[in-house]
Amino acid sequence: MSQKFNLQSKVAVITGGAGVLGGSIAENLADSGVKIVILDRSQEAIDGKVKAINDNGGEAIGFETNVLDKATLEKNRTDILKHFGKIDILLNAAGGNMPGATIGPDQTIFDLKMEDFQKVTDLNLNGTVLPSIVFGEVMAKQGEGCIVNYSSMTVERAITRVVGYSASKAAMENFTRWMSVEMATKFGGKIRVNAIAPGFFIGNQNRRLLTNEDGSYTDRGNTIINNTPMKRFGEAEELNGAIHFLCSEAASFITGIVIPIDGGFSAFSGV
Repeated sequence: MSQKFNLQSKVAVITGGAGVLGGSIAENLADSGVKIVILDRSQEAIDGKVKAINDNGGEAIGFETNVLDKATLEKNRTDILKHFGKIDILLNAAGGNMPGATIGPDQTIFDLKMEDFQKVTDLNLNGTVLPSIVFGEVMAKQGEGCIVNYSSMTVERAITRVVGYSASKAAMENFTRWMSVEMATKFGGKIRVNAIAPGFFIGNQNRRLLTNEDGSYTDRGNTIINNTPMKRFGEAEELNGAIHFLCSEAASFITGIVIPIDGGFSAFSGV
C-alpha cells in the first residue's frame, strides 16, 4: 500500500511556492523525493526557498513568474522541461485579496471598489486557469499528470467582508470541476484535477485581521474559532497530507473534487 503513495522522482511545479502555504508543501514534497519548481513573483523569496530545500537534501529550482502572463508562464515551462524533462504535478497555490475588494465593518457592498474586485478575480481565477492551461498541456502530451488547486471556505458558505475573494474562488472551484472533465474525457483518466479548501490559517495577509498585537484573537478571530469544532486555526503543514494523497496513485480514481481541510468548520452549523 505504501507504494501507492510514492512520489519519488516526480516533478512538481508550485505557483506561489515561496509563500507560507506553497512553501510548506514544497518542503514536504521535497522530503518525499519530489523534484520541486518554485514559481513566484519575488526572485529573492524564490532563491531563499530553493536554497532551504537544497540545503536539506532536496532538489529544487525556481523561476520568477507572473501567473497572469501566458508568455512568461510558457518561458517558465520551456526552462522547466529543459531542466527536468517533464512536469507531473501542478499546485496552484498563488492567490490573494485586496482591501478594495473587502467590505469593512463600517462599509456596505456599495463601497466595493470594482477595480480591486477585478484584480482579485484575475489573480484567483485567471491565475489558476492560465498555469493550468500552460502546464496542463505538458500533461496532455505525456498522458498523465495531476493538478491541485487551492480553493477556500469562502466558497461553500457566505463569509462576511471577503466578497471579491469569495466570488473568485467560487469561480475557480467551478473551473476545477470543468477542467477535470475536460482532461479525463479528452486526454485520458491518468490526468486528474482536484482542489483543496483550506479553513482558517493565520498568514501574513490575514494576521492583523485575526489576531491583535499581543497575540490574542480579534472579534473576527474569535468568531471563527467559535465556529470551528477543533477550536483552533490550522497549521500550514496540515494541508500537506491531503495534497500528497491527491498527487499519488492512491487517488487514481479521484478527479473533480474539493477536499475541505478546516477543523470541521464546513460541517458545523453553529448550533
